[in-house]
Amino acid sequence: MTWTLVLHGGAGKMTRDSITPAQAEGARAGLGRALDAGAAILADGGAALDAVEAAVRVLEDDPHFNAGRGAALTRAGVAELDAAIMDGRDRAAGAVAGVTATRHPVSLARAVMGHSPHVLLSGAGAETFAREQGCEPATQDWLILPERRAQLEEMLGGGGAFDVDMKYGTVGAVARDTAGHVAAATSTGGVTGKNWGRIGDSPLIGSGTYADDRAGAVSCTGSGEFFIRVNVAHEICARARLAGESLEVAAQAVLAEVAALGGTGGVIVTGPSGKALWHFTTPGMYRARLGSNGEREVAIFGDD
Repeated sequence: MTWTLVLHGGAGKMTRDSITPAQAEGARAGLGRALDAGAAILADGGAALDAVEAAVRVLEDDPHFNAGRGAALTRAGVAELDAAIMDGRDRAAGAVAGVTATRHPVSLARAVMGHSPHVLLSGAGAETFAREQGCEPATQDWLILPERRAQLEEMLGGGGAFDVDMKYGTVGAVARDTAGHVAAATSTGGVTGKNWGRIGDSPLIGSGTYADDRAGAVSCTGSGEFFIRVNVAHEICARARLAGESLEVAAQAVLAEVAALGGTGGVIVTGPSGKALWHFTTPGMYRARLGSNGEREVAIFGDD
């Protein structure tokens, strides 16, 4: 009766020189709280789907990460949020993109999965659905932090805030519950200065988020446009299910393909057996894992 939970808070330029000890400590604490939220459900025999939602909700409220409160801003200075969730039992999925007034986009994505005939809703329509479903709202004043406004101003002034973005990140969770089912969830604010309604890989089922009891569950973070082109999350599961590769080999091979195209990033993965792993091609990745065996790990840097 084993269970596994793996989290990420983004992959990028996380080095001991690029983030302060206070930032690192805050991020580790946030990952720890998210682990506790998801693990409490799994340890009680709860569903992987409930666990990943609970863990991601904690990270969406934590300003150390680029999701929910503290998300990156568009060129117009708006927090536009994307999220997805998927159940490995039947591959049911829900996702939202470009929402601006919802506190927990991952819970709105789950509402799309459970209470609509659709998989992906966006913009004003997604917000209307959120209100109909009673999802907790949030104002832009609550979602936006002064630091994020400063980063946007730096970018618009030619200072290159995309480099700053590499110290923050998309959040995600994958889990395997005691019944042997897997689930995945991902949430993000995208990239600073995004324009024209840009949507990355996080809310796209198969690109940034995927779960299938026959193979595993994957949540991604990194160069979204490249992850979309490679269809990273599904590709890892497909290689494991159809080619018989281990999840480790599949994850490494798919991220190598992303790198060959010019992209970087990371993935967290768990399989039907409860195997928990991550792989990343950046200097660091906010990451954590915990299993029913009690082994707990929270890390940031590549040499952690």
